[in-house]
Amino acid sequence: MAYEFQVSGRISKPVGEVFEAVVSPEKLSGYFTTGGAKGRLERGATVTWDFHDFPGAFPVHVVDVESNKRIVLRWAAAPDDDPAGSYETTVTMTFEALEDGRTLVTIGESGFRESSAAQKASYGNCEGWTGMLCALKVYLEYGINLRNGFYK
Repeated sequence: MAYEFQVSGRISKPVGEVFEAVVSPEKLSGYFTTGGAKGRLERGATVTWDFHDFPGAFPVHVVDVESNKRIVLRWAAAPDDDPAGSYETTVTMTFEALEDGRTLVTIGESGFRESSAAQKASYGNCEGWTGMLCALKVYLEYGINLRNGFYK
């Protein structure tokens, strides 16, 4: 069984504002990519994300973007000792406008190999995406960068 996960959270802001906070490198850098984001998330683009907890910019390949609805990304999985070499996982983010004006954000990542190293990597990424949702919520609702100073 290949490893995959999905996390969700509700943000008390309209879907357009929540979506923009993810696709905009300036906004994403304000609460998630602690080392900065370069490039807007647009179909076919390759952008970079940098994190203080994992220094070094990561290339992120934007597979698809449907405004205010969905973002699909591919990026390198954590290195392992598999003789097949490196591989990528797929991250899918969906944005659903709720009747009460909030937005339901769901993030899933799939494509991890069937190994103990991949299982560990999937748990780490699940933790990271959960942290991203929490940081997104407090950033948009209260103007607080939850990750500021968290890793340094």
